[in-house]
Amino acid sequence: MDWQAATDNGAGRIGMAINELRAISTFVTAAELGSLRKTAAALNISPQAASQALAQLEQHLNVRLFHRTTRSMALTDEGRRFLEEAQPSLYGLQRALRTVKQAKDEVAGPLRIVGPRSTFQPVLWRLIDEFCQRYPGVVPDVQLEDRVGNWVEDRVDVGFRLGLSPHEGLIARRLFPVQLIVCAAPGYLKAHGAPDTIAALQSHRCSAFRNPGTGQIVPWRLKTGDDEVQQPVVPAICSNDEILELHAVVAGRVIGQLAGVTAAPYIRSGQLVPLLVDHIPDRYSYFVYYGSRNAQPMRARAFIDLVIERLVDNSEYVLSMKELRAAARGSRVVSS
Repeated sequence: MDWQAATDNGAGRIGMAINELRAISTFVTAAELGSLRKTAAALNISPQAASQALAQLEQHLNVRLFHRTTRSMALTDEGRRFLEEAQPSLYGLQRALRTVKQAKDEVAGPLRIVGPRSTFQPVLWRLIDEFCQRYPGVVPDVQLEDRVGNWVEDRVDVGFRLGLSPHEGLIARRLFPVQLIVCAAPGYLKAHGAPDTIAALQSHRCSAFRNPGTGQIVPWRLKTGDDEVQQPVVPAICSNDEILELHAVVAGRVIGQLAGVTAAPYIRSGQLVPLLVDHIPDRYSYFVYYGSRNAQPMRARAFIDLVIERLVDNSEYVLSMKELRAAARGSRVVSS
């Protein structure tokens, strides 16, 4: 059998199963109401359609299910036995359909969320905290890791990542740009001075991030003109955890290149000073991704709406060039 024939045959079996289900529903309703006219009204179909459904079921089973006259109908012995077997199963199926329909429209139940471990934890927690206060019936199941997993196999409702998702068939919505900012604590600058060029970084104590997936040290990414270059650094400290790296930078032990979402509150409070601000790359953004909204449960749609409301172009996580230049002037004052 060729592929098209097999597909047509499969579609035919599905159609037959649906028609049989409709016919069984018509039969059970007719047995309960004892009238073809009442059955048609209860199922919102015509009397002719109800009669045809019963005839098709009898033909399919090759038995007579009703004794019918123009004014009345009564179950045969075969019909009574079929009703005893079919009625409980039909009611169970109807309950299952109602349960699934209600669950889809209810903002409750498990919500599977994936995202990067690095940089995004504080942002995500604030979203989850607010969402669960709104909808206490939702149970978040959050998996954070820097690798990109299989969206379907991992049963993801909503995902976040730096850059577009590599999986086809997903909807991606840009949230906010991610700046990669070279920065240092005032204490470091007072002791070691500030680098004024990319080349000057070689004479400074730098931190480096080790990719948890590959084990390789990630070079710093810096902008030169319209291009981006990868700048290797000799690490004075190396880690696969950005929070530890942040602590080392804030403590004044090293210069680090941190994501703007992580560094922004420390720069605004004066705990960190941005360096080489003209070389901050501007090609990265965070995205939220998800499947078709039409097939999603209400809890996923509600969470996506909150994400978009709170994060799209949120200035809290992005430093303007005016802010960066003003803060960078502090590096010259501290190191002089």
